Amino acid sequence: MGLTIGVDIGGTKIAAGVVDEEGNILSTFKVPTPSTPQAIVDAIAAAVEGARAGHEIVGVGIGAAGYVNRERSTVYFAPNIDWRQEPLKTEVEARVGLPVVVENDANAAAWGEYRFGAGKGHRNVICITLGTGLGGGIIIGNKLRRGHFGVAAEFGHIRMVPDGLLCGCGSQGCWEQYASGRALVRYATQRANATPERAEILLSLGDGTPDGIEGKHISMAARQGDPVAVDSYRELARWAGAGLADLASLFDPSAFIVGGGLSDEGELVLDPIRKSYKRWLVGGNWRPVAEVIAARLGNDAGLVGAADLAREPDPIM
Repeated sequence: MGLTIGVDIGGTKIAAGVVDEEGNILSTFKVPTPSTPQAIVDAIAAAVEGARAGHEIVGVGIGAAGYVNRERSTVYFAPNIDWRQEPLKTEVEARVGLPVVVENDANAAAWGEYRFGAGKGHRNVICITLGTGLGGGIIIGNKLRRGHFGVAAEFGHIRMVPDGLLCGCGSQGCWEQYASGRALVRYATQRANATPERAEILLSLGDGTPDGIEGKHISMAARQGDPVAVDSYRELARWAGAGLADLASLFDPSAFIVGGGLSDEGELVLDPIRKSYKRWLVGGNWRPVAEVIAARLGNDAGLVGAADLAREPDPIM
């Protein structure tokens, strides 16, 4: 199929990269993320044009944070960009003169990991991304499963706690309110407020107050044995593992791939997630248990996955 370009739309920058059929990134081009929806479309086109210089490109895949229709053309709704029924495929194609497909960004990252990262060798994997929020992707029988309308695998908005914490989506008790980077900071802040004497290391890494705690401080403190930081990771892992157990009842994958920024912490977060998953897995002592493994592609997963999905001929999966 030749070379394709993957586009990753971030909060501060838009990255486009030329990717070959083996998942190797040959060149990249980045532009700042503008503040208005139309300017973002223009910036995507500029990034694609910058990346394609000197390469023969056959298509473009765009990873967008939002609900994308199953034809991979329209963004129904994006929570962080004012896109509503946005015909992104048509708009970008008109600017770059190349075939374009639009994918949910978590789906794109999941596909990248399945094809070229931690999922190689598996036919049935579930990916979750633990970052600021919680996303995911479903690969069953070697196919990315988007659902009838294209918006499957919005795992972060499974309601884990009836009438629980208010979520940015407008619902309450969503999984990402209990297993995400935001949740981790909330756990640490609450614990440091309640028992500051147990958070001496953690508080020393910020401005000395619970309100000054950031995610990077929790990671550093946990590695030094700070009790509040360690307990905060355990609380996040308890919720993450319980959610994986529910997903195992639905999909029975051979592996769960954990990506997103929190997966960079390795066994600090993965080991307690595995324990929680096994604890809540129905029949866990008598049935095969899926692996829980770390993603390998890091921040490149979405770009690589989007580029590879631009080669997929069948959008109705």
